[in-house]
Amino acid sequence: MNWYEQIARPETVGWQAAIVSLLLAFALTQAISAIYIWTFRGLSYSRTLVQGMAMASIVTAMLMLAIGNSIAAGIGIAGGLSIIRFRTTMRDPRDMVFVFAALAAGIASGLQAYAAAIAGTGMFLVAAVFLHVTSFGSRRQMDGLIRFVAPRDAGADEAIAHTLRQFCRSFVLVTLREAAQGTAMEHAYQVSVRDPARRNQLVTELQAVQGVKDVTFLLQEPTLEL
Repeated sequence: MNWYEQIARPETVGWQAAIVSLLLAFALTQAISAIYIWTFRGLSYSRTLVQGMAMASIVTAMLMLAIGNSIAAGIGIAGGLSIIRFRTTMRDPRDMVFVFAALAAGIASGLQAYAAAIAGTGMFLVAAVFLHVTSFGSRRQMDGLIRFVAPRDAGADEAIAHTLRQFCRSFVLVTLREAAQGTAMEHAYQVSVRDPARRNQLVTELQAVQGVKDVTFLLQEPTLEL
């Protein structure tokens, strides 16, 4: 067997090794996806992104198993993948990191570097949980955004401020603009509620202020599937 045959025709991976690699890749990305769901904080949760992370690891593991030690196979697969254009955009850099972690788990599993796959995934999950629990990088925790329309009246402004101080630990005016052809003002506050169970009461008290209408409380941590 000459040098070309050694490069182009390496020993194929056995069924048992292939099955173990694919199952390990899927199991590791299931753990990554679970931690992503648990630590997710944002305005648009995507179930397809989570499923994509789990399936992508199987694809990358399969490619690594197919390539093996063959340089020719690696060049061929790289050339085939180069014609594919992925145009899916990710608004949150954290989502991108989780996708890369899933791909890395699949690659390590496909290369049969099981220790690196398990240890690397475990360390990544520990770091993700630690950063979530400690709220690392957060400057201020706000429960949500509350919007309403109020009349141009000093008495109404005082009543609104009194209600917000009663129910909120802190509140910050985000936007203030004219509404109803200049006869009223649209307010938007970021608020941190003292007791989350009293959010409904906060909305009710604001609606009770004379002239206040269209009160909306937008939570900062929704779990909306798109």
